[in-house]
Amino acid sequence: MSSDFLSWLEAQQGRQYELHSEHINPVFVKMLRTIGFDKQYVRGEGCYLYDRHGERYLDMLTGWGVFALGRNHPRVREILEHVLSREMPNLVRMDCSLLSGLVAEKLTRHTELDGANGLSRVFFCNSGTETIETAIKFARCHTGKSRILYCDHAFHGLTTGSLSLNGAEFFRERFGELMPGTSAVRFNDLVSLEQALHRKDVAAFVIEPVQGKSCEVVKEGYLAEAQRLCRRAGALLVADEVQCGLGRTGKWFAYQHWPEVEPDIVCTAKALSGGYVPVGAVITNPKIMDSVFNSMERCVVHSNTFGQNDLAMAAALGTLHVMEQERIVERAACMGRYVMERLTALGESCPFVSEVRGRGLMFGIDFKRPENSLRLKAAWDTLHTLNFGVFSQMLVMPLLHRHRILTQVAGYHTEVIKFLPPLIIGKEDLDWFLSAMEQVLADVQRIPGNVWSTFTGLAKGALRA
Repeated sequence: MSSDFLSWLEAQQGRQYELHSEHINPVFVKMLRTIGFDKQYVRGEGCYLYDRHGERYLDMLTGWGVFALGRNHPRVREILEHVLSREMPNLVRMDCSLLSGLVAEKLTRHTELDGANGLSRVFFCNSGTETIETAIKFARCHTGKSRILYCDHAFHGLTTGSLSLNGAEFFRERFGELMPGTSAVRFNDLVSLEQALHRKDVAAFVIEPVQGKSCEVVKEGYLAEAQRLCRRAGALLVADEVQCGLGRTGKWFAYQHWPEVEPDIVCTAKALSGGYVPVGAVITNPKIMDSVFNSMERCVVHSNTFGQNDLAMAAALGTLHVMEQERIVERAACMGRYVMERLTALGESCPFVSEVRGRGLMFGIDFKRPENSLRLKAAWDTLHTLNFGVFSQMLVMPLLHRHRILTQVAGYHTEVIKFLPPLIIGKEDLDWFLSAMEQVLADVQRIPGNVWSTFTGLAKGALRA
């Protein structure tokens, strides 16, 4: 039966874009085809993707940070196979899962600072945006307040509650009135935060220690002072570590770069899946958890159907095992220092580069209008009158087509390219990436040149279409 299925599946290869055009999202397919990203990937292994022609690509996107351990990690897969072979009593509901208990125990070993009063309780769900929805509910329940603060340029998810905390108007527009009682403050601006907390009506301040859409890192001392201001105002500090957590920045969690900081709630997901089964986790302290589940009658007042399913928990357990045994966090810190130093040096030679920023293996390049060269300024201005894509998209394309490196512009209407390599990446692959970036940054300074003519021709064609 399995061989019949695999034969049938193999016979379907090559139909994915046709099927998505017909049944899923034809506009997305059009976008991929327009920029030449309609590769037919047939296999993923470690740091690489392989297309139907056998070409190998370095994956610097990792499914938006999901494949922190690379694709199809054998140890995580082995653990999943063992769980499947055991025919375990999954999702009994009126029972307590061993696997979810073990995952919670492992997770909290990396967050708990103060014994039973620290971050020692976990709520499991299915995705990053669900962790934010959970944090909103927990904060409102615990504090008895309703207002939630978030930062400009933040990205916390796209369901209604998390979308209400989205710092980009682009994602919010046309979806009607969202969750009331939310307010934005300026990122890295303590005065803005203190003013917003002044009325003491805030349930929580939700912040990414490293912002997913810009790779902006909180300033030294900012989180500690934000924590102090929140506690003085009776508000909770919520660290959204859905993308920057679990080793990504060279610490188990990004807030741990500042030892004096311990958030009230930590949200994580993406990498916890091992790239196999979606899973999200909300880590908090007993006081907050007990205020939500405060009686037998209310013991499941917040819940979900699949949040502790055995496959998700096995994937999470396997991921944490691998991260501990292979010292993935320490590796990310080491490789992050190497690539950031080299990339920063490359950026200094390119007048289009505003800043190289990030932490660990979560980093990006921010581009700007050149200051000195009239020729480069004119080229920049011409590109931005086309209303198609942005300058950074022009660099992403040759990275894929010429250098076989997959990445993505960090967000809509932004000039940032973000890189999220697998945490297992080594120096050889980082040198592949750095060599490609050096060539692309040099090419973009040649006007006229292939990069500019190819992209502007593509843009004009798209506008006529």
